[in-house]
Amino acid sequence: MMGGDVFDEATLKMVKDFLNGFVKLSAMRIRTLIILVITVALSFGCPQPAYAQNPAVVNSKTIRVRFENDRVRVLEAILPPGVKEQVHSHPAYVIYVLEGGWYRNYAADGKITEGELKTGDVIYRDPLTHAAENIGDKPLHMILVELKGDSEAGKSSRP
Repeated sequence: MMGGDVFDEATLKMVKDFLNGFVKLSAMRIRTLIILVITVALSFGCPQPAYAQNPAVVNSKTIRVRFENDRVRVLEAILPPGVKEQVHSHPAYVIYVLEGGWYRNYAADGKITEGELKTGDVIYRDPLTHAAENIGDKPLHMILVELKGDSEAGKSSRP
């Protein structure tokens, strides 16, 4: 598992298996994906630190808000080949890769890493500040679900 201990391997596998069926996403399928991720997020209390740079503001050409409420914010990111984002921050979040490819990540601590996101990947990440660059030859297309917490982090919102 990448990131943290909020979701166990079985939960991530269940979500990934379910989402792998979404090769061509229609508006109805995107809504279903959002509902699924919100349902999973509501099962866990997920802390959210205040973040410095809003990715939808500083990268408005490549990231847009698709949905937001008091528990989650859903972003759609399309990063064309050769494009590098501005530095921004995320709270804990889940990524669903619609169209994969190669990326370079610039962490706030100066560490630079490269890797491949594969179509259908579901990834959990702890809060971070970074910038990403598409170093491949095709657009990267992702849905990011940022998790917002409440004052009782770690507790389920269900009775």
